[in-house]
Amino acid sequence: MPPRPARNLRSVANENDENSTATARVTRAKAAATLNVDELAMPTKALQSKKTALNANPTRARAALGDVSNVAKVNAAEGKKPAGRTGLVSKVAHPSGIQKKTATARSTQAAKEAKEASKKAEPKRSGPGSIVAQKRKILKESDANPAPKKDTAAEEGEPARKKAHHSLEGTKNTTKTDLKQAEPPAPKEASLSPAPEAVAPEPRAPVPAAVEDLDSEDLDDPLMVAEYANDIFEYLRDLECKSVPNPEYMSHQDDLEWKTRGILIDWLVEVHTRFHLLPETLFLAVNVVDRFLSEKVVQLDRLQLVGITAMFIASKYEEVLSPHIANFRHIADDGFTEAEILSAERFVLATLDYDLSYPNPMNFLRRISKADNYDIQSRTIGKYLMEISLLDHRLLSYRPSHLAAAAMYLARLILGRGEWDETLEYYAGYTEDEIEPVVITMIDYMARPVIHEAFFKKYASKRFLKASILTRQWAKKNAHVYGITDIHLTLDEVSS
Repeated sequence: MPPRPARNLRSVANENDENSTATARVTRAKAAATLNVDELAMPTKALQSKKTALNANPTRARAALGDVSNVAKVNAAEGKKPAGRTGLVSKVAHPSGIQKKTATARSTQAAKEAKEASKKAEPKRSGPGSIVAQKRKILKESDANPAPKKDTAAEEGEPARKKAHHSLEGTKNTTKTDLKQAEPPAPKEASLSPAPEAVAPEPRAPVPAAVEDLDSEDLDDPLMVAEYANDIFEYLRDLECKSVPNPEYMSHQDDLEWKTRGILIDWLVEVHTRFHLLPETLFLAVNVVDRFLSEKVVQLDRLQLVGITAMFIASKYEEVLSPHIANFRHIADDGFTEAEILSAERFVLATLDYDLSYPNPMNFLRRISKADNYDIQSRTIGKYLMEISLLDHRLLSYRPSHLAAAAMYLARLILGRGEWDETLEYYAGYTEDEIEPVVITMIDYMARPVIHEAFFKKYASKRFLKASILTRQWAKKNAHVYGITDIHLTLDEVSS
């Protein structure tokens, strides 16, 4: 390698920088010429790589040069003219001190390309030492000493595991057919369970002739599972009978009344609104409160703890991201510690036997709204009417599907959307006669003075199309049609 010119001095010396001083770089040939013969025969330092030698500090003793052996050095010591450049000799590779000349790496791109071209051209030689001649020699030897024939198809198609098994048994030279005849067939491994047979899905139950089949348009959408929609809602209707609380549980509560229960639920509606939770969370929380109060006697000062715990449980069950327990503690004005809420959570769940399989009325409302062509106004008012069942204790004895059907029926009646036809009756599961008692109770609640302010303000906003104001005005005008005349009385006065 040609010597590099010296560069300018730097202010800060770097021991890893070879250009840190102005000393001229010593080439390998000059350094080798200054070495003695004794140093060549017995190097005192380990061999280092070329990269390390190049990056060494010139001001220090270059340890890498102590391992450089150059034939020119020996010739110079003997008074002879050097005969060209030589390579490196490793002490480990040649412990006896014998030196071997090696070719240096080509430094230019042209030399590399010539070397690659020569390597590619080597297999094409046809001399006595070429690859072609070696192959011909192998073929002649194989013709002279033919090997025993083997079934190539069996060797290629048979797994390696079977080959090893045959060689262990001394059947290496037998054919595949002989092995099949000699060995008994291996018994198949018995599976733990029989393979299920492909069963075609049962056809959907036929829809009555007068009813429009709304699920047929969703048969191509696997996410809608239209084939199982009717079975799913039949299962929910059977399940809702198990989650209905005792409508008369207040009779065995010593410190509680229906009025205090209404205040608690109205506060839970406010908490639900402030946390921006799903509608399903509110319905499940109220159901947990009623089912727990149906089983246990609660003191008045612990009623709020039951309510906040029920909302905490419902949010973890329904929400994707439920609020932290510290938020529930703060919303209750720090009246209970986090440890008390967690302890109450365990007690409530143990009382309910960890059964939170509550058929939410929102599921039934969406099912009926499909028959209503998903009208946004009727569904929003239907949600308001359905939440009345959370605050009015007179609706505790009705099923969630019954409440959803009555809410949609009354919403369509208020908006003038038409009659309750056979399609709506089929998807709701209730006739007009069955819905009428629930509808009258809802109208009676709306026609009377407002006692649950948080619930009324929630649905008085534009977000909910001012559903509470609209329905209240309609109820006051039409209350007499349904036999409600004492609308000046409050709900508590009517209950007493």
